[in-house]
Amino acid sequence: MNLVLMGPPGAGKGTQGEILSKRLGINTISTGVMLRTAIKEQTEIGKSVEKLINAGQLVPDDVMVELIKERLQKPDCANGFILDGFPRTTAQAEALTDSGVKIDKVLSLEVDDEKIVERLSSRRECSKCGAPYNVISNKPENEGKCDKCGGELIQRADDNLDTIKNRLNIYHEQTEPIKEYYKKAGLLVTAKGEERFEDTTRNVAKALGLEV
Repeated sequence: MNLVLMGPPGAGKGTQGEILSKRLGINTISTGVMLRTAIKEQTEIGKSVEKLINAGQLVPDDVMVELIKERLQKPDCANGFILDGFPRTTAQAEALTDSGVKIDKVLSLEVDDEKIVERLSSRRECSKCGAPYNVISNKPENEGKCDKCGGELIQRADDNLDTIKNRLNIYHEQTEPIKEYYKKAGLLVTAKGEERFEDTTRNVAKALGLEV
């Protein structure tokens, strides 16, 4: 399955993408993780987008399109993939279509803004491997440590209140219209994001026609 996973920041895309990746046997391609790695390594792209990301702004379409097209050409995407964080604008969605990439379904996780603010203030991420956690709904086994690699869990710089509100505004203005684009193409399915990620996982399975 070639799947696009979308929803507001903090909707649970990282967690659900990881669960789907294991279930379907395909890789999750997170542009957020890719960009943050580039920033950490201070690559050319990383330096150019660091200020934008920390302010909650979107990376220019041409940069994102080239980044994702290059990634999807790698062998580990041959049997399918899950795109998390791309496309984020209708222009990016159109560019993805024009590039010849086949998408089977677009899953939108639906969560109210008030819940998003609460979730993001509780979100943590592994400083080494980028694995997502939440101190309320998806706690690690050992406080402050990643279950996978033992790395330190940190709060992202773009998870402060002002930036969260800015990111939500950008999502509603620039990213949410993508749903209409994919709805017209007959590819859009939706799933409600619940408090417990297990309940969200059940909703996601139903939306994608998988066994619950």
